[in-house]
Amino acid sequence: MLYPISLQTAGFIVGLALILTHAFALFQPAATQRWLKTFPRSAVLGPLLLSLAAIWTFLLIQKMDLGEFAPFRRVMLIATLIAWGLSWKFVPEFLSVRALGMLALLAAEPLLSAAFLQPETSRLLLVVLAYAWIVAGLFWVGMPYLLRDHLAWITQKPARWRALAGAGLVYGLLILGFAFTW
Repeated sequence: MLYPISLQTAGFIVGLALILTHAFALFQPAATQRWLKTFPRSAVLGPLLLSLAAIWTFLLIQKMDLGEFAPFRRVMLIATLIAWGLSWKFVPEFLSVRALGMLALLAAEPLLSAAFLQPETSRLLLVVLAYAWIVAGLFWVGMPYLLRDHLAWITQKPARWRALAGAGLVYGLLILGFAFTW
């Protein structure tokens, strides 16, 4: 098991993260929307998030069982560093979105591992969220302009913004509530 995290711990972490981010978005809409509109082309967050994704990938390759590909571990580690440098240099457009997509793909695995073979039905809240992150991450890496378009659509109407921020807040409360009770 790569991530020794329990279902309850995963529920606490994800529930709190969803509650904090969506509550901030709900009660500080102007500041959050301004920040989100600048995020896709952020020259600071792009390299930072890409570096986090590269470090996570590097550590993951070091630790995981590669099976019959174990002799290529060193090559994969070097390729990770090369891909990090080349991405930073030659893919500056929407780098923060692409890196966020990479982090979403990486973050889904600990949630799925924590929920794997657990009898609680509440695990499905984390599983659904993890698969949503996987689908979103694939699109953000491959077609990063979609996040910009989605953010423009979400921020277009205040009612839409409140509904989605409220839905994220309720989802976080559900996850946190089940983490406390089950």
